[in-house]
Amino acid sequence: MKTKIYSIVLGIVLFSNFFSGQAKKPTLIILPSDNWCEQRFFMSEFDNQGTKQKVPNYKQAFQEDTEIGQVISKIGSLMIDRGFPLKDAEQELKAIEQRTAEDNVTSSVSSGASFSESPLDKLKNRAKADIVIQIWWKVSKSEQGRVISFVLEAFDAYTNKRIAASSGNGAPNNSDIVPVLLQNAILANIDPFVIQLQSHFDDMFNNGREIRLTVRKWNNWDKDLETEINGEELTDHITKWMEENTVKGRFNKTDASESILRFEQVRIPLYDDKNKAIDARDFGKKLQKFLKSSPYNFEVKLMTRGLGETILVLGEK
Repeated sequence: MKTKIYSIVLGIVLFSNFFSGQAKKPTLIILPSDNWCEQRFFMSEFDNQGTKQKVPNYKQAFQEDTEIGQVISKIGSLMIDRGFPLKDAEQELKAIEQRTAEDNVTSSVSSGASFSESPLDKLKNRAKADIVIQIWWKVSKSEQGRVISFVLEAFDAYTNKRIAASSGNGAPNNSDIVPVLLQNAILANIDPFVIQLQSHFDDMFNNGREIRLTVRKWNNWDKDLETEINGEELTDHITKWMEENTVKGRFNKTDASESILRFEQVRIPLYDDKNKAIDARDFGKKLQKFLKSSPYNFEVKLMTRGLGETILVLGEK
């Protein structure tokens, strides 16, 4: 009888642990949208490998706009109330600024080239949030009072894919300040938005996080991806490793030649065995270690683009 009761209790505990794991929430960071920054002239130019590109100046927005901090705080409270962990964008930006001086004097030993990274990529890499939420709003006047319109969009921080969206108008009101108007307008529309967020995260929890991985070779390397090792081409060795290390063996091989091997929609675990979040770099380092070991013994350079793409270059560092 005691054994039966113990088995029932153990089953309940395991059942509870299973569903508490499934209920894990994605980490969020909230930012003003590109369009909002453009309309308020919070933009700056970024040199993207020789091409000039306009990007939001989040630091300037937080310093000069009187509403954005309150707006993000109001939206953040709505998300926290629904159990979503939140990273503070303003604090993360301050932390990035402290490291910028060091990065600015860091350059390549051989060519003198400096780092090339967009401000948003820096923020994503620092905050390591799963989802970036962007907010746009506008206040218009009507006969009944001020009306606030908003667009709330969520993007996967790793793939930049839009995963949730909500828009609407608040009720006319002349007494409340803009952050409160916006909070009330979003509150009436937030539940479907939250369901979309959780659905996306549940998919990641069950099927893995999506990243991109590319394997290339330096042009002075005396081997290539068609080189045979133990009777099989190097491409086949790497493909087998991918099958064994991705979630449910899920990935697409979109390009394969003697000089490049490209994988997309690569599904990797969200967490390692120590419950630490895994990004594309962590996954790429595992493949790098594999290719540096016997029977390969290759020199492998590891590079990343944002959180969601890793590039391995064979031949030298």
